[in-house]
Order: sequence, then structure tokens, then C-alpha cells
Amino acid sequence: MDRTVRTVADLLTLLDGLFASASEAGLLATGDGKDFWDRFYTDRSRPVPFFVAKPDENLATYLDRGLIAPGRALDLGCGAGRNASYLAAHGFEVDAVDLSPVAVAWAEDRAREAGADIRFVRGDAFALPAAELSGPYDLVVDSGCFHHLPPHRRVSYLALLDRVLAPGGHVALTGFAAGEEGTGSELSDADLYRERDLQGGLAYTPESLRWIFSDLEEVELRRMREMPPESELFGVGFLWTALFRRNAVTPGKSAPAEPLDP
Repeated sequence: MDRTVRTVADLLTLLDGLFASASEAGLLATGDGKDFWDRFYTDRSRPVPFFVAKPDENLATYLDRGLIAPGRALDLGCGAGRNASYLAAHGFEVDAVDLSPVAVAWAEDRAREAGADIRFVRGDAFALPAAELSGPYDLVVDSGCFHHLPPHRRVSYLALLDRVLAPGGHVALTGFAAGEEGTGSELSDADLYRERDLQGGLAYTPESLRWIFSDLEEVELRRMREMPPESELFGVGFLWTALFRRNAVTPGKSAPAEPLDP
């Protein structure tokens, strides 16, 4: 008889294991889903929309509009590195992390071809030593990582942001939009555990994103703009794009405590 849970980390690992059967069957999963993503990125010629060497249109728009400025950036779940290379070319000091060594190898090839100086990290962002992703980062970019996480890993995700995002820093998020057939699952969080299947990723409503990221200030939340094939930018209409900002805290002062209920 095993009693393996003593800490929050033990509990999260246990819950990860509920989705292991999906990963072993070749379905999308997380945690031990590295093998799936390695297979996914092995054939670079596959007609996968986001295999193109183009940055997200929203990311380029944020820069053009002055909503973000060059600084330290973390590309979370960088895949083949298209956004990381774009940021490096526009003056950012970029760290890029992905669970899949195969994806990171492709991203490194692209960075060399572009002459981009990027620090790549292979591994699970939630399990890496703090020194590997030390921050503080002025920008955290997530184009398709968050919507592949099971509900319990949102806790890890928000804890990571809390640790590495600089005061006044931004989170640029892209994820599946609810109401789009054939994209993200709209099962409730509880039903995902009953089914033990992430069904290729989770769809979100604007309200759910605002609630999950309610500790951050919303700068913009909109649908990604559909971009034509000849565009230099990547854009598909079934995704949300969101830009959130962490409130700046005056040096030497703590944020005011929230009043207690009477």
C-alpha cells in the first residue's frame, strides 16, 4: 500500500499521472507528455500551421503599438522558436524553454540560421531548478502552452509567473477560444478528471481567462487576427490573444494589504 502524497508537489505529480494513459496512447498530455511532443516535432515538413517561421501577429502588434518594449523575455513552451527568434531580432534578451528536446533542437537551428542569440532550456518549466529560469522577466510569451495544461497545473503556472515576472512586466498569452468546433475541449474541469483526457487542449472564454489571471491587469484581450499565407506574421481566428500586466511596486514598499472581512 503506497501513501505518496505529503506535499503540494506530490499531489500535482499524482494528478499528472491521471493523464499518463492518454500520453501513452499518443494523445496530447502534459508532464510525461514529452514523448508525444518529440514525435510531433520530428517531421519538420508536416503542414502544421504554427510550424511556419513567423511570429504571432499579436506579439508584433504589441511591439508596434509600444505596449511592450525590449527587455528580458521568457518564451514558455517555445516549440520551434518562431517567437523567440522574433523577439531576439527586436532587441530582447531571450530565454526559451520547452518540454521537447526535438522542438528545442529545431528552435536552435532556426536561431543559428537567423543569427539570433537565444538561451534555450530543455525541460519541464515547472520542475526545473529556479536557477534555470531565474527571472525577473519583463515579458513572458506563451503561444499555446497554457491551453495544453490540465487544471491542476494552472497552480504551477501562476506560481511560476509570480516568481519570474518583473514588476510592471507583461504576459502575452495565446490559447484556444471556446465555441470553435474542432479546437479546444469545453469539458468542465471536473469532467476532465473523470475522462482522464485533455482532448488535445482546453478552450477558454474571456471570462475564464480574466478570472484565472485576475492578479494581473488586463491590457488587451481579443481574438487573433486571421493572417493570409503571404503575410510575414502568423494568425488564426480560433485563438484568443491576451496581454496582461503585473502591477509595479514602488522599490522598498510592499503592496497594500487587502482589508479583512468584518
